[in-house]
Amino acid sequence: MKRFWKDVAIVAQDGGWGIALDGRPMRTPHRAPLIVVSAMLAEAIAAEWQAQGDTIDPRAMPMTGLANAAIDLAAPDPAVFGEPVAAYAATDLLCYRDDRDAALQAEQVAAWNPILAWAEAQFGVEFIITQGILPVDQPPATVAALRTATLGHDPWRLTALTPLVTIGGSLVAGLACTQQAFDPEHLWDAVSLDQLYQERRWGADAEAQAQRAAHKRDWDNAVRFLGFLH
Repeated sequence: MKRFWKDVAIVAQDGGWGIALDGRPMRTPHRAPLIVVSAMLAEAIAAEWQAQGDTIDPRAMPMTGLANAAIDLAAPDPAVFGEPVAAYAATDLLCYRDDRDAALQAEQVAAWNPILAWAEAQFGVEFIITQGILPVDQPPATVAALRTATLGHDPWRLTALTPLVTIGGSLVAGLACTQQAFDPEHLWDAVSLDQLYQERRWGADAEAQAQRAAHKRDWDNAVRFLGFLH
């Protein structure tokens, strides 16, 4: 699609801030008014549209994409939207430790145990840690508490939480990020630990590195989106 506007402006609205292109209010793909909950987010979205060239590149507008998802997908039924994310409580990455490499297991303990300890204190839960990849059942109370914590987010934060969890494979790390319990870079390093360890041991794989870089961009965009909500 070709660029069809010249000017981008932020417009105060009841309940938030909208963005106008040449004076015409923007709408989401589902035709809902694009009204966001903070001026900073509105400014970031406006900047994405202002920076577009002659041809629109949706990949260069991650804040717009996340805002659209929050309005069109999460807001109508947050519980339905958030349920797939909450399901990660039963299979959280941080509960699965390597059963063959003692050095990797030691790094997992050092990086992951403090995050699990935070969750245990924050949500009043306990985790079952296992070695290997065979599934282990977490206590029902733990799964229920993490589900409640997940679905307790508003649609905007739930939208940001979704890529954090699906990219990293850890609901606990995602919740820690939304609650600012750890630095996001620390959490990224934690969920990427296995890949980085194997890379140090066996050497870099160009395809794996490219995939991780793409995931890191999505992770950073979700973190940035969260930052505009505070």
